[in-house]
Amino acid sequence: MPSLFDLPFDDAAPRPEERPRGPQLPPILTVSELTADVRAALEMGFADVRVEGEISNCRAWNTGHLYFTLKDAGAQIRAVMFRSAARFLKFKVQDGQHVVARGRVSVYDTKGEYQVICETLEPRGLGALQLAFEQLKRQLAAEGLFEQSRKRPLPLLPRKIGLVTSLDGAAVRDVLSVLNRRYPNAHIVIRPARVQGDGAAPDVARALGAVGRVPGVDVVLLVRGGGSIEDLWAFNEEIVARAIGRCEVPVISGVGHETDVTIADFAADLRCPTPSAAAETVVARRDEFVARIDRHVERVRAALDRRLLGARSRVHALESRRGLAAVRASVAMHGRHVMELGQALQRAMTERAARDGRRVALAGRGLARHDPRARLARARGRLDMLDAQLLAGIHRRHQRFSARLSAGAGRLHSLSPLAVLGRGYAVCWDGARERIVRRSADVATGDAVRVTLGEGEIACEVTRVEPDPAS
Repeated sequence: MPSLFDLPFDDAAPRPEERPRGPQLPPILTVSELTADVRAALEMGFADVRVEGEISNCRAWNTGHLYFTLKDAGAQIRAVMFRSAARFLKFKVQDGQHVVARGRVSVYDTKGEYQVICETLEPRGLGALQLAFEQLKRQLAAEGLFEQSRKRPLPLLPRKIGLVTSLDGAAVRDVLSVLNRRYPNAHIVIRPARVQGDGAAPDVARALGAVGRVPGVDVVLLVRGGGSIEDLWAFNEEIVARAIGRCEVPVISGVGHETDVTIADFAADLRCPTPSAAAETVVARRDEFVARIDRHVERVRAALDRRLLGARSRVHALESRRGLAAVRASVAMHGRHVMELGQALQRAMTERAARDGRRVALAGRGLARHDPRARLARARGRLDMLDAQLLAGIHRRHQRFSARLSAGAGRLHSLSPLAVLGRGYAVCWDGARERIVRRSADVATGDAVRVTLGEGEIACEVTRVEPDPAS
């Protein structure tokens, strides 16, 4: 041990508070804390990114989540698309597809891997809707749903025609105009359906099943006016194609304009370029039937004329013979009788036509009372009233639940320990912040403690411990 005399006289021993401090070491972090800090840094720095790459190792879990890898020639990164975003995909994600993913970069804490959490996926070079169209077309074609052998012949003379379309579009007016002009005695059964937007495809499928089961329906027209591929997408859904295949009667598809092609066109028994063309196709079958009847009438009339001409020739030959004077008188008498019968028949036909005219007039007035336009107007009025009642009920329910939520939040705030801290109280923890210090005997002089306040936290060192006066 060195003596006091070994110390130089001009260098006094430094006091404890003047001793130089060494380099400050970074705090010790757990793996979870370090991973959380890395995740926070990545999510803040890469909150919205777009990544282009090829999909590989794609797996769809029964929870609805999609897990896959995005790669290019030099690197790869894991990616996940949760069910809340994956349910809006229009196409089926498969290995080998070249896509552009948009989302944010995060860290999977359990394995310490960084990954892209995708919000949207778009095929590179081919639109999502077009890719979904081609995928579904190949799938249904492989199942044989588009086979020509499945196509059913149209009825020769349909008596009852089913119509599936929207009541608010121009297609229903075009179809009814064509049918009323060219086939006024047709019985039309309209099954309204939404033809655009969310839920349109299931509604169209239900309408096809319902109208196909109506007794006496011979053919169904599935029509909609033109629009973009997004507007016509309900007719590119698998549920609509399978509903057409299950329909109990032939289905004619008249969706969009002449250049628009949908999955429903391939599944239908006959595809027409427009709604009006679909109506004209049904009427054309009737026109063909009527034309065949006219041709047969002309052939019968020509045959009768030939037979009549031959009979007249034979009569003239017989008239030239002697001994037929009595026959001529008899023929004249019978001719007069025939004329009288003809006049009686003409009067009877005139009276019958008058009676039938009166019956038709009465039937017309009866049909006017059951005009579907008036019934549609009344139904639309009832629908508007029910819609207003529904909106009012939703508003009242929203107000009631908002009041309950506000009351529950108030009670929860009154029981929150943070509210107690806000009134001036504090919580004292040990230095590792693993347990709460409740007694002064639980700490010793020099121990580090942390004090949680209503706002923030204080790191302290115990300089003096005073025992509880009551102990």
